[in-house]
Amino acid sequence: MFVKPKHILIIIAFLASTQLWAQKPYRVGTTAANFLEIGYGAAGNAMGDAYVTLVNDVSGLYWNPAGLAALQYNEVQLFHQPWIADISTNFLGVGLKLPRGYGILGLGLINVAYGDIEVTNLEAQEGTGELYNASEYAMSLAFARNLTDWFSFGASGKFIYSKIWYLSAKAFALDLGVIVRTRFFSITGKREDGLRIGMSISNYGTRMKYSGINLLTAVDILPEQNGNYKDVPADFHLQEWELPLIFRLGVSLTALKFESQNLLIALDALHVNNNSESVNAGLQYELRVPQTGSLFLRGGYKALFMEKSEYGLSLGVGLKIRFVKNKPLFIEYAFRDVGVLGKTHSYGVRVVF
Repeated sequence: MFVKPKHILIIIAFLASTQLWAQKPYRVGTTAANFLEIGYGAAGNAMGDAYVTLVNDVSGLYWNPAGLAALQYNEVQLFHQPWIADISTNFLGVGLKLPRGYGILGLGLINVAYGDIEVTNLEAQEGTGELYNASEYAMSLAFARNLTDWFSFGASGKFIYSKIWYLSAKAFALDLGVIVRTRFFSITGKREDGLRIGMSISNYGTRMKYSGINLLTAVDILPEQNGNYKDVPADFHLQEWELPLIFRLGVSLTALKFESQNLLIALDALHVNNNSESVNAGLQYELRVPQTGSLFLRGGYKALFMEKSEYGLSLGVGLKIRFVKNKPLFIEYAFRDVGVLGKTHSYGVRVVF
């Protein structure tokens, strides 16, 4: 069974039209905690970040908290992504089913480590011999629930912390998301194979302002006069920085389905507060092996239509292996091209219990 090509063209035209939202000049480089834009979850990364409607695991803490409502069992997910410039990013998520069908509780932690960096100044531009480091964290607490068989809702609260040497900043943010499952364009007549519509708003919260002992200095407030205190303690006050606000609107569809295989296509339109609008596109092919599990092949392209984007092709593979009591183990891998910044690889493991 196949979805008709004209249906795909309608969806593409709808999402491409979102480019009309763009307003110049773009506020590139005007937000803090930009690690919140990287993408966490090998399946989503492999599909070009077109995952707002398809997420059905704990990585919904990042992509769309409404996706947590799809969990059938408790779940733990580990994700490691060596990023550009020797930066290490990691994600740990836990999803717990609440009793009596009240919903899903999600707990998540994102950690970004920048490693040791040489200290330089005007007098020692090759380095002073000292080293400093930087790291960032985001801790999430989420709740999601299926309000009906076709509508899911999720919300997540986040604490964000950033540390650079002896400077630090913190912020609080809220993520909201919904997923709607329809029978439109369904090749089987079932909602699970029909058009899915998803939306999420990420990182709506307070601003970040760095402070710490690195901003302390001494100044002579009256350099032309004698007899005054030469070294008066002073403190630099930095401006506040917004978080990277991300609005995602996406659609997905089962384009092909047979007894042991199916093909999903997905498109997400993104509106952000620090760049131009863009579209992410992805697909996932699943081959099911009876009594064993599934093989997933994924591909996508991130940041279509974005001006001066370094993102490009993404690819990935996943394995679903069934064990005792039919509870599966997921092993996932993703590759992404980041243009002049190089190639990146990410790895994920999901354990259902």
